[in-house]
Amino acid sequence: MTTDSKRAKLIMRIGTHNGTFHADEALAVYMLRLLSKYKDATVVRSRTPEILDACDIVVDVSAKYDGIKYFDHHQKGFEETFSREFNTKLSSAGLIFKHFGKEIISSTVDLAEADPTVVLLHNKIYASMIEAIDGSDNGIPQYPDDIQKAYDTRSITLPGMVASLNPTWNEESSDEILYTQFLKASELMGSTFMNVLKYYCKSWLPARDIVAQALNEATKYDPEGRIVVFDQFTSWKDHIFKLETELGYGKRTLYVLYSDGKGWRIQAVPLTSSSFQSRKALPEAWRGVRDDDLSELSGIEGCVFVHASGFIGGNQTREGALKMAYKAIEL
Repeated sequence: MTTDSKRAKLIMRIGTHNGTFHADEALAVYMLRLLSKYKDATVVRSRTPEILDACDIVVDVSAKYDGIKYFDHHQKGFEETFSREFNTKLSSAGLIFKHFGKEIISSTVDLAEADPTVVLLHNKIYASMIEAIDGSDNGIPQYPDDIQKAYDTRSITLPGMVASLNPTWNEESSDEILYTQFLKASELMGSTFMNVLKYYCKSWLPARDIVAQALNEATKYDPEGRIVVFDQFTSWKDHIFKLETELGYGKRTLYVLYSDGKGWRIQAVPLTSSSFQSRKALPEAWRGVRDDDLSELSGIEGCVFVHASGFIGGNQTREGALKMAYKAIEL
């Protein structure tokens, strides 16, 4: 056997279906090529069983799923989900992320696959991106059928943008053209995935640590821990509810204080991360009042404003914002 033949035999092959492509297998292929085993792999697009069986791994085609070589989701009886926490049936993207996502994440954060941080990120990234791809590809409606959409978003969703890369009915098409366009789709999905991965590893995770520390130090400001202060501003709303439970504090936090770069803000903690209602809004008498009028009304120097809904207010100083929090608890 020649050296060239040996080298050719060592090249890994990722199999997927030919013809019209979709967001799920475009992302699945990209994620596989992030792994050292498949980083130089050739993509084979076919529906011929013999050609696919000769590949090293096969996604989104073959009507088989074994978690080792075959990762299809179209076969009758397939109801695999990411874990017991999720109800959405997996597409090829979800299957590949379920089996190989921890390996991808661990290489990014330089931690073992079994590390709790990797497990945390694995679940969070699935919920924040991959599950939507799974739901879309499997035709699972995001809302009940009786809700009327106000406008069409298909062309600006990732599945929609991938679909638009397929040749249209009145454009020239061939296996070569479809192959080239599929690689573009895979790059589109992959670059988006990498941005999500980077955000959760480099920003979301450090913010979680800061929020946990602030929650643990809350009794410095209030014996019951109802006031949380961030001397270093961070994205807190995505973490505080889960961390309150994990750390055993319950729903105790009422106000969060942080600097906006010019002064200090006091924000009432909402009922949930997406709620417009607060656990304890700022006093009704303060709402919609500003500057000196608010300072005189509250008896606190340096007041800037309180929003008309009472969910947020401002003061010129950290001390002033703390005084607003203390008085708001009493009222």
